[in-house]
Amino acid sequence: MLQTAGAKARTLRLVRMQELINSKGPTQLGKVAEQLGVTEMTIRRDLASADSPLACLGGFVLEATLPSADEKYSLDEEIDHHTVRKRLACQRAAQWVEDGDSLFIDCGTTMIHFAEALPPGMTLSVVCYSMNIAAIVSRRPNTQLILLGGLYHPSSATFYSDEAVHYLGSLGVNKAFLSAGGADLQRGASCSNFHEVAVKQAAIRSAGQSFLVVDESKLGRVRPAFFSPLDVFSRIAVGGTPDAALRKQFKGLPLDIANPPMA
Repeated sequence: MLQTAGAKARTLRLVRMQELINSKGPTQLGKVAEQLGVTEMTIRRDLASADSPLACLGGFVLEATLPSADEKYSLDEEIDHHTVRKRLACQRAAQWVEDGDSLFIDCGTTMIHFAEALPPGMTLSVVCYSMNIAAIVSRRPNTQLILLGGLYHPSSATFYSDEAVHYLGSLGVNKAFLSAGGADLQRGASCSNFHEVAVKQAAIRSAGQSFLVVDESKLGRVRPAFFSPLDVFSRIAVGGTPDAALRKQFKGLPLDIANPPMA
């Protein structure tokens, strides 16, 4: 059956979108529309059909086969998961902080342990966008706190706005400490909330060094929102005891594994 001109144009756009997502990972809807020279509504219509290999989720165009929105992230649900291993990773990463550092601290339950593990006597400047992190850092002496603002997202206790992302890019922190819901050798570092992507990427661009802080359960996992390849991180703190297969898979990356103490 012959395709109409409109159907041919849609097929061509889907091919171009697939190439774009294969190259850059999940991409903001507005940027996809700009690349293709059409409106955002046109892109939404293209992706609405059941035969589309791509989907629009949270304002991003991404592979329809990635973990879906059914896998919701909730700070309250995650807070008790893998606590010991998260704390181990954060205690190791905190050793990389030096007096006088300007830090970006990411959101999430892992980074709560990182904020608590910061050496108490140091003079620091801390940028964050999470209420939980701000509450901990605000109690520290000799620490300047910058809390980025915007629309509040209860699921992760974070704020987001385009203005905040722009401001973060102008700050020039020297060390960024980031968390991830997944760290995969091919698919990179990813998270569950799309609004966090631009903030994480701005922090990485702004920082002199970037560090990833995860527990072993995140290795080999992929979450819906890609934010960085793993090779941009100076070091990756991993709490727990990854098995031999995982260690081999991530060989060549700067993993710093914090093992639990022997019983």
